[in-house]
Amino acid sequence: MTAVVEQPVRPAVETEAGGARAAVFALALFETRRLLTRLPVVIAFLVYLGWTVWRSGKAWGGYPALQDADRATQSAPMLVGLAVLLAVNRAALRSWRHGTEQHFAVLVLPPWRRTAAHALSVVAVALLTAGCVAAQFGWEALRPGAIGHGSVAELLVGPLTVLLSGLAGLLMAQLVRSALAAPLTVVFFLFLFLFGTGAGDGVTRWLVPVVGESTSNTLPSDLLGRPAAWHALYLAGLALCAGLVAVLVAGGRKPVVVAGVAGAVAMTLVGGVAQAGGDSAGLARARERATVHPEQVQSCVRRDGSTYCAFPEWGPRVADWAGVVDRVRSLAGGGAQEQDVVVRQRVEARYGLSGDGALMPLERPHEVTVGTQWGGNRVPEFSAAVAGVLVAGDEKASTSMCDGRMVTVMWLALGWESDPMAALRRVRLDDSVTGSAFVLQPTDGMYMTAAQTEVLRELFDRPRGEVTARVKSHWAELTAPKVTAARAARLLGVRAPDGDDKCLD
Repeated sequence: MTAVVEQPVRPAVETEAGGARAAVFALALFETRRLLTRLPVVIAFLVYLGWTVWRSGKAWGGYPALQDADRATQSAPMLVGLAVLLAVNRAALRSWRHGTEQHFAVLVLPPWRRTAAHALSVVAVALLTAGCVAAQFGWEALRPGAIGHGSVAELLVGPLTVLLSGLAGLLMAQLVRSALAAPLTVVFFLFLFLFGTGAGDGVTRWLVPVVGESTSNTLPSDLLGRPAAWHALYLAGLALCAGLVAVLVAGGRKPVVVAGVAGAVAMTLVGGVAQAGGDSAGLARARERATVHPEQVQSCVRRDGSTYCAFPEWGPRVADWAGVVDRVRSLAGGGAQEQDVVVRQRVEARYGLSGDGALMPLERPHEVTVGTQWGGNRVPEFSAAVAGVLVAGDEKASTSMCDGRMVTVMWLALGWESDPMAALRRVRLDDSVTGSAFVLQPTDGMYMTAAQTEVLRELFDRPRGEVTARVKSHWAELTAPKVTAARAARLLGVRAPDGDDKCLD
């Protein structure tokens, strides 16, 4: 008689190589689908994409500087991050809310592996955010007028912010078994974002995920001085810390988890300390040189007799500047029509992106300042600067004009535009087309009286060829110091103005 000895049957999953790991990935895939279909996350992504599409091309007037475009990808993902924090926290507390936590004890996955699956779902959402960021930056980079160089580290900030937010929500679920903790945290961060008084000083401001700049100034990419790579390392370390500590708290005591926590803490410390180092002495010298002696770092080219000097990244912009100069000169008379000018690009870089220092007018004859931004209002502003130099001789003299020569200057600056009245509105400080106003240009502005504005509006209503002919034939009188707006009107064949012709003191 043969005895049959029954052997204990082990779970099939233990006989399969990597069964537990496969189960983790299966659960991560399930949680990723649920996470991406949660209403807060869907709404956040829709708002993010809508805002990105709406703002596309508006900030730079169609001529983006890529060292600015990379930073523009950072703010909107914060909204996605807050939604992901809320959704991941709620998903991690699902079994606790429904009272089913004890039933998971009979499953193959212990709590720490389920926590790891939740963490992987956050990684998937961060990768989706990275795809959106890449598409946003790629759209700007492919625009015909794009110049400069973007930073991969700056582009990583948005996805890392989403990753950090989601893993922070996961860690919060392990530490605080409350469904109110995550919503209160979201409200707190929204309050800081809406009513925060500032980003702190140069050391502490880099402790937050997204570090914005209080200026719209565009600098050459080698003068930015932002520790973007160290900041990305800091954010990655923080995110890893949050995720691995959540796994550790959930019971994952494996050596690889403990070693991962130690490595993540080291990453955070290295990145945090390095990003707070401040500007180097070499960067300060480079900024000083670019501001005070730009000719030492610029290359110059000749076009139609004029010279155009630009920082290396702005070489492709010379053709646009030359086109404006040629159009302005085509409306001028006397020697101004053939006058060679020097267009020099200038920046105030000594204070980095945190300062918006004004550029002082040049006193060198026939030298015109052009800034680092182009498109939109920058075009008529540069055109006004060119016209002022052609009439007055130099920028300093053009900013102190207080007579009817402003009529001629503004005709040269805007008469070639397809819609000169719209250009007049854009170039004036108060966006007006009547009365007196300051005219903007790359350096100090010029002042238009109400009478000069009246005469100019009359000129815009006349055929361009007729006005141009009168300007050329009466050039000497129209550009003579102390000429009045009434005299300029008679010379140009329009009615005398009724408005005030006195400049501000």
